[in-house]
Amino acid sequence: KAIIVTSDGDFYSLVKYLYKNNKLERVMSPYIKTCSILLKKTAKEKIIFMKNLRRKLEYKKKNTA
Repeated sequence: KAIIVTSDGDFYSLVKYLYKNNKLERVMSPYIKTCSILLKKTAKEKIIFMKNLRRKLEYKKKNTA
């Protein structure tokens, strides 16, 4: 399955094809505001926004005393 990282609507056709053929795992977009509306509609529930993942992905310094 494919993971596509983009906000660009030019990838709409690819996302549509992969979604239709059950080959799309996720579409990851950096920002909600700059993500193409066409891409949001095509990816449906498979789109996630990286800003929402910040807490899960950020480095947390361990306290070693």
